[in-house]
This record gives sequence, C-alpha cells and structure tokens, in this order.
Amino acid sequence: MILLHVAAAALYALAAWTAWRAQAEPRGSGTAAAARSKAPAWFLVAALLLHGWLAWRGIATPEGLDLSLANAVSVVAGLVAAVAWGSGLLSALPVIGTVVLPVAGIASLLPLLLTNPHRFAYGGESLAAAHVAVALVSYALFLVAALQALVLMGLEKRLHRRLLDPGSADLPPLLTLERFLFRLITAGFVLLTLTLGSGMLFTEQLFGKPFTLTHKSVFSVLGWLTFGALLWGRWRYGWRGRIALRWIIAGTVFVFLAYLGSKFVVEVLLGR
Repeated sequence: MILLHVAAAALYALAAWTAWRAQAEPRGSGTAAAARSKAPAWFLVAALLLHGWLAWRGIATPEGLDLSLANAVSVVAGLVAAVAWGSGLLSALPVIGTVVLPVAGIASLLPLLLTNPHRFAYGGESLAAAHVAVALVSYALFLVAALQALVLMGLEKRLHRRLLDPGSADLPPLLTLERFLFRLITAGFVLLTLTLGSGMLFTEQLFGKPFTLTHKSVFSVLGWLTFGALLWGRWRYGWRGRIALRWIIAGTVFVFLAYLGSKFVVEVLLGR
C-alpha cells in the first residue's frame, strides 16, 4: 500500500510537471504539440483514480468510516483536483494546476504519515454517508473558487497595469472566468445548504444525539451566511473584483475552520 500512495503522488507530480512544460513551450498545431497537451490529463486521470481507490480503502472500514484528519485532507485535496480538472479550469487557468496538483500529491501521502483513526460509527447509514459526501464536495468547490478568485485578482491587477504575459492572449475573457467562478460558488452554496439542513434536521439519525451548537456548526453557519450574502450582493449590486474576493476568502476560511480546522485542533493539538 505504501508504494501505491507513492505512485499516486508521483502521478500528480508528473501531471503538474507536464502541464507546466506544456504551458511554458510555444503552442503548436502539430501532432507532438497535441500529444504534449494531452499528457497531463492522462497522468491526472490515473492519479485521481488511484488516489480515489486508496482513499476509499482507508476510509471505509468494518468499524465505520475513518474520517481522521489525514483521510479528510486527502479526500478534499483529491476532490479539489477532480473539480478543477473536470470543470476545465486547469485548461483555462493552468497556473491553478501548479498549486492544486502538488498539494493533492502531498495530501495523498498524509494517511501514511498521520495515523490517528477517527471512526464515524454511523458511517454505515446511507443518510450519514451522503451527508459527509455532500459536505466534502462543497468544501472542495469553495476551495477551487477561492483559488480561482486569487488568480483572477492577480490577472485583473496586471491588466490594469498593462503587465499581462504574452501567453495571456490564450486565456478566456475575465468576465467569462468570473461567471464560471460564481457558478462554482452557487453550486457549493447549494451543497452547503443541504449539508447544514440535513445536519440540523436529522442530527439524531446522523450522529445519534440531538443537535447542539458547537464551534463546527457556528463556523459552518458563518460560512453559509457569508456566501449567501456574496451571492445576494452579486445579484443585487453586481459585486465583483476585490469586494467579491474578500467575501470568497472569508467564506472559505469559515468553511475550512468548520471541518478541517476543528479536526486539526481535536486530533493534532489535543491528541484525541
């Protein structure tokens, strides 16, 4: 199993390296150029499939779902890479791949380095499994949106200063990328709403105890309110640029603290 984790990380590294080479080299229309442009996708597909299989093997245990910090980070990082690739964002903004793919490769190794099982006793229930899956996908969507927002902010600054790189002519228009960004946020907001709704309405079936106000639920609600306010401001006042970036980053921080941040405190700092 150790070699398989290393293989997944190596495939992510190859995908990042070939994507960087394809971006750095002049674009061409020949067969060799086309093959170079497809190479990162093949490496990434192989990395995602292997990473997904390893994550499933590590999480789905006879005692219940093992949702330890290492497994959670590994799954979220893999989902971020999958969302970025599946949405076409890695092709539209290749610079995102230089961040997402190495992080996913490192995250795929975390279950080997941090072994602190955290069994979710109700993981066998279909509703509980769906609740966890929807939550993780929403986190991944928000993280991808935050990365895209940062890249768009940099591109907008360079555009105003007339410092865009020669290769920027191949990028989609900023308004197109911005519309796609808000589609990501809308999808993540819908999934987060489902997560919060199922958690509050069916908490006893999910966790075997009545709903209580915890730091996790507080940060989740703060994230939901932040993204809800952002979408409302976008619809009502046309928010974009720096205003939208601040709201996106703030909402992503709240969502991150709600799950992964709380798990880090409990498992790493408190050692539970």
